[in-house]
Parts: sequence; C-alpha cells; structure tokens
Amino acid sequence: MAGRQLANKWLKTEALLSNADVAAHIPQTRLYSADSLRSMLHQFGMVVIKPLRGGGGYGVIKVTYAGGVYGYTYMSRRHNFGSFEAMFRSLNRVKVGRRYMIQQGIHLARISGRPIDYRVKVVKENGAWVYRSMVGRLARPGLFVTNLCKGGTMLSAREGLGRSLSRRASGRKRREMRSLTNTCVQILESRFPGIGQLGFDYGVDRSGKIWIFEVNTRPQ
Repeated sequence: MAGRQLANKWLKTEALLSNADVAAHIPQTRLYSADSLRSMLHQFGMVVIKPLRGGGGYGVIKVTYAGGVYGYTYMSRRHNFGSFEAMFRSLNRVKVGRRYMIQQGIHLARISGRPIDYRVKVVKENGAWVYRSMVGRLARPGLFVTNLCKGGTMLSAREGLGRSLSRRASGRKRREMRSLTNTCVQILESRFPGIGQLGFDYGVDRSGKIWIFEVNTRPQ
C-alpha cells in the first residue's frame, strides 16, 4: 500500500516550516514571481527554481546574479544577460510548468568538482516507519542536477559524505540526517494522515550544514 500522496511541494515545505528546529534546515523558499526572484537573487547570488509538481530534476533551473550579470543554467546550457528583465523574459520561455517555486541556492559539497546530494527513503510497515535506503547522488559531469535519471551516479551515503567532507564527519552527518528525518516524519504524518512512504532530498553544503531540499510522497 503506497499510502496518501501529495504532489505539491509547497504544502510539504509549509508543514515543515512550522517546526523551528526543522525550519533552520530549509532553504528560503518563495512562490515564483518577478519581484521574489529579483530580491532573492540580490540576497543570495544563486537560486534554484523548480515546478511545484513533478520530480526527476524535470524543469529545474539554476539562476545566478554576479558582477551585474544575470544568468541561468538549464540542463548543461548557460545563458547570460545584461539585465534582469531580459533574463526573466527568456526564463519564462523555457519554464516547463505553470507554477514554480524559488529556493535559495546552496553551494553543495563536491567530489571531483561534481555536486552531491542525498536521498533518504522511509516506509511505514506494520505501524512503524523503517529506513529503506540512504544514498548519495553524484551529478553527471557538467550538470548541477544530481538525479539518477539525468545520469547521476549512486553512492552509499557513507561514501558520499566521506569523500565530499571527511571520513570523520561521515558518521556524524548520517546520524544527524536520521534525526532530522525522524522529526520530519512525525510532522508530516500528523499534518497529512495516511502517508505510507517518504523520500527526503538532502543537501550538505561546503561547511557541512544539512539542508532539506524536498520531500516526496512517491519516491523513486
């Protein structure tokens, strides 16, 4: 039994933001608009925009602002612009869905220059939540999305953390990820009764801080 499914990323983000400890691990997130995109770019220098529904890295675009130049990267192609308006017009032509969200960009720890993130999958069996997998997803060279269907490489979480941070940090970060997952499961199950499986997408930045990028109720 797969259990209840929630496609809308915004609803799940809102639920997790209700807990102060968890909220500290969620990148700043807003619904897509010109004003929000401009202000977040000026604040963070890099953001990621993604459709509210869908997975597999589909439609995800990285947007940057540095030295007066606006730009975005979709798949492996980068486009630069001299003004926000020109970039925004171009961006709206390549977006795939109608409703998007904007997420603060995180500079992920890397292995050989390739960003890595993590998927933690839990399922409810006989009334208890159990861990099915904790894996690292290493981006294909030249891409910023790590999804396996986009050519990413799967590693164990232990190996990914050990190679991108340090062997000593690996165990500590895995324990921290599990603790965060346990808290998030409690929040989501109380808010959305009937869910039966969850896939958490985590990022770990260069300083070792864990970030929650997304939660899926239909994890692949």
